Amino acid sequence: QVQLVESGGGWVQPGGSMRLSCAASGFTFTRYPMNWFRQAPGKERELVAFITQGAGSPHYAGSVEGRFTISRDNTKNMVYLRMNVLKPEDTANYSCKAYVSRNYWGQGTQVTVSS
Repeated sequence: QVQLVESGGGWVQPGGSMRLSCAASGFTFTRYPMNWFRQAPGKERELVAFITQGAGSPHYAGSVEGRFTISRDNTKNMVYLRMNVLKPEDTANYSCKAYVSRNYWGQGTQVTVSS
């Protein structure tokens, strides 16, 4: 069955960096686009970045363009989100998502940006 497991969240000061990882299993990873979403308390879930299948072309929300980098390693079935110059407004629960006949979500990892 499809499984997505995120890791790498935690607390960081404004201006800091963090890398999130998502381990995928149960499907042919290289054939599917992968997505990172986030949801802050009281706000709707938003798409942060996605990367296309295969070699992977990245795409970003305007709020993170230039600060976040999504990447994938098809040999390891992993997708990453490198986050630089973090801001308090980046505080959220971050989840990876894959659409494999239907949406599958990981359990999420909390990122808190504060001083």
